[in-house]
Amino acid sequence: MITLPIDTSRGGTVLLSAQERVVLGAPAAQAVLAEAERVGARHVFVTSGASLSRLADGPLQRIEAALGGRLAGRFVGIRAHSPREDVIAAACAAREAGADLLVAVGGGSVIDATKAMLMCLWHGLSDAAALEPYRQRTGAASKPIDSGTSPLRMVAVSTTLSAAEFTSTAGVSDARTKQSFRHRLFVPRVAVLDPASTLHTPLPLLLATGLRAVDHAIESYCARQVHAIGEAHSLLGLALLAHALPAIHRDPGALAPRQQAQLGMWQAILGSASGAGSGASHGIGYALGATFDVAHGHTSCVMLPAVLAYNAAVNGDRQAVLAAQMGRAGEPLSRVVADLVRTLGLPGSLRELGIGDEHLADVARRALDYEPVQRNPRPLRTPDDVMAILRLARDGL
Repeated sequence: MITLPIDTSRGGTVLLSAQERVVLGAPAAQAVLAEAERVGARHVFVTSGASLSRLADGPLQRIEAALGGRLAGRFVGIRAHSPREDVIAAACAAREAGADLLVAVGGGSVIDATKAMLMCLWHGLSDAAALEPYRQRTGAASKPIDSGTSPLRMVAVSTTLSAAEFTSTAGVSDARTKQSFRHRLFVPRVAVLDPASTLHTPLPLLLATGLRAVDHAIESYCARQVHAIGEAHSLLGLALLAHALPAIHRDPGALAPRQQAQLGMWQAILGSASGAGSGASHGIGYALGATFDVAHGHTSCVMLPAVLAYNAAVNGDRQAVLAAQMGRAGEPLSRVVADLVRTLGLPGSLRELGIGDEHLADVARRALDYEPVQRNPRPLRTPDDVMAILRLARDGL
């Protein structure tokens, strides 16, 4: 039985999404066509990555077939970490096609790139450098993003457990740096959670993004800004994921645990998206991902246990609640998460990611530029502070 030990006295401001609906369990092709019909879209533009485009009968192909004459065009070259150049190229192709609805089919990189495409299409941007004034900066104002009165929107069909389809932030990479762009209408108006759409995703990738979802739940629950509603989402999401991910690993072809994991990752991200934010596991992960092209799922596998061990001195009581939620009451949460990583056969150390000691100082310096590192429950003020976490992650727990 799932229990939710929520502190209902914990106040705060709950941020609400502009998402209109979430479609659970229906075939993705059917759900996308129904949405296009609902909003009267006649020129639907589809985005994806190269791997899905090479399938003979995958979710991308089924969606395009279902759209029929409504399909106006496609861009299937979006790479990992959503490079600015890919965002611009896809936006220019969508503009040329006269798109009145965007449909992202893929993981977090595809979905985030498509969010950033909306900004490009709203503002008529056609050059990678033109994105620069709009990005979020610490301590500096960014140029406001204007969606206009009747903005182009998007639908997302997720093939991983990244949960990008539930946030209003687009993560884009440029010059070895992860950059963020935010607008309330970036969040897909509809998110489609079809477990069958995850079947073509390589199992290690799916499980790693599931660990990323665990990271969302844990860091938002431990955040200083968390409120009672965020606690509820995080606790429910973590309980669902802790059960579903090992079940997927044991029986990769079963749809029921995949749908449970999708529900879990949805709940897990809502704590962060509704105002709690995240911490150093995410922030250091941004530095690792942008600098060394490490998938965000793998950064969570490696960094989350180390960050939890470092933070335990200031939030051990909250970590204890989460360990119990994962079925391991009384055990250190850092160990519980590290054991889950091993159970899923995922990398658990920086060494396994090929990142040696000679790179750690650069990672520590870069990590301090990211907002989640600055919000970590145990303050991180200097590169030496970050190095303490990186040393824990070097060999894993």
